[in-house]
Amino acid sequence: MPDDLTIGLLGGTGPHGRGLALRFGLAGHRVLLGSRDAGRAARVVAELVDGRDLKIEGVENPGAAAGADVVFLVFPFAGQAEMLPDLAGAIGDKVVVDVINPLGWDEQGPYPLEVPEGSAAEQAAALLPRARVVAAFHHAAPRLLADPGRQVETDVLVAGDDPAARGLVLELADQIPGCRGVDAGPLRMARQLEGFTAVIVGINRRYKIHAGLRISRLGDDQRRRLNAELLPARGSGGLKERSGGPPENRGSGGLKERSGSPPENRGSGGLKERSGGPPENRDREEGP
Repeated sequence: MPDDLTIGLLGGTGPHGRGLALRFGLAGHRVLLGSRDAGRAARVVAELVDGRDLKIEGVENPGAAAGADVVFLVFPFAGQAEMLPDLAGAIGDKVVVDVINPLGWDEQGPYPLEVPEGSAAEQAAALLPRARVVAAFHHAAPRLLADPGRQVETDVLVAGDDPAARGLVLELADQIPGCRGVDAGPLRMARQLEGFTAVIVGINRRYKIHAGLRISRLGDDQRRRLNAELLPARGSGGLKERSGGPPENRGSGGLKERSGSPPENRGSGGLKERSGGPPENRDREEGP
């Protein structure tokens, strides 16, 4: 397997963060699972690793932001505006993957919240002006991610304004069995990706399933060929290399270089699962 990335998960002790940490660890990456409480993060990591030889470590959120090549935001939306400004220096111009779904709940079920910037991902981009923000993994069911014996069975729609960053995240999605990374265009499409999670959450609750999302009539050969065109043609063209400086002028992305493994598929019901969870963050993780 090619060299690994170091992936930081901010607020990673919740269901979605745990599932992504396990899947990226199984793919061979080093994972820094972040939390406000390093002790809590260490306990979650012990449960996840469960005797397996995985490079997953529990750290505080600032350590995960500073030590990662790629940073994932997997905490509830309510904490994003407060948390990110303090981490902007540590994150710098790294690739940031916003997995946050701003959802509200009422007697009829989940619904998308209004975000002044348009979406959680666009808000993150405003708070992290040097970072290359990508929106992805909104529709992946945490329960399926956390069960390595099952395929996640979903397409991961990836939106972002930096083509190389988008291409890197597409490859990460392909490394999770059952997932396929699909290019969803510029970052402004994040509002639709985040909002559609409310539909999937409602379906999952109604039918007691872990629904995924598939783009029909998109063949894998075509998908991989077009996804590869997003990546800079240099060196191995691998993940670590691509996570380096952006095409325009971002300098070093604090990341490394790396070859991706062949695509598989991915993404799922973007909800906590079909069960009833709290109105604020049905399938989300801990607060910042």
